[in-house]
Amino acid sequence: MNYYHDRRKERVSRGTATMPYRDRFEAGRVLASELRHLANRPDVIVLALPRGGVPVGYEVAKELNAPLDVFVVRKLGVPGHEELAMGALASGGVRVLNENVIRSLGIPDRVVDMVAANEQRELERRERQYRDGRPPLDVRGRTVILVDDGLATGSSMRVAVRALRSKNPARIIVAVPVASGDTCAELESEANQVICAATPEPFWAVGQWYTDFSQMSDEEVRDLLRQAASLPKSKAA
Repeated sequence: MNYYHDRRKERVSRGTATMPYRDRFEAGRVLASELRHLANRPDVIVLALPRGGVPVGYEVAKELNAPLDVFVVRKLGVPGHEELAMGALASGGVRVLNENVIRSLGIPDRVVDMVAANEQRELERRERQYRDGRPPLDVRGRTVILVDDGLATGSSMRVAVRALRSKNPARIIVAVPVASGDTCAELESEANQVICAATPEPFWAVGQWYTDFSQMSDEEVRDLLRQAASLPKSKAA
């Protein structure tokens, strides 16, 4: 199922994606086909959530002839079950908690604060590493396409959108190759537009919809950002 939503209209139709995706690059090319109407626009930039969102964002930025940068968000994993998110944080001091998970598991505030402090240090380290000293792209007044490799609970994307709002973009478009349909619907109130190239059911985890879902290294992220920066841009971009 292909899910496409903005605040003015909604369209749900059959997608053309063959699932599972071979890898994140293929997923990015499929997602880019949903965004071609934004190609060669000087106001458009692509921000990818590292690490997994970067190869997806690379293909989108290349297809749209748009600049690419990272927007660093860290999931707050439940200790001992780190794949389960109890929240997320992003640059700018924005923190979003999944109160349902925290309450159901009885996680005390001190544990949440400890995990958040550790992830804040990692967030700051990644920001320094990924850009090689380049300043972040200025999003003020721009149309920002916020990309990840998929959405399960959506906690990382939700905190990213809220943090990005504080930087005054003109418009925020959340775009992912695969997602839970419920999560796409929940993000409608956060972003100006939500594009999910595929919303298969039942949906358990993002990784089940990729043949190759291997972890990316920091160096691979840096290499893709360097390559994106060196791609020729048309005068329209």
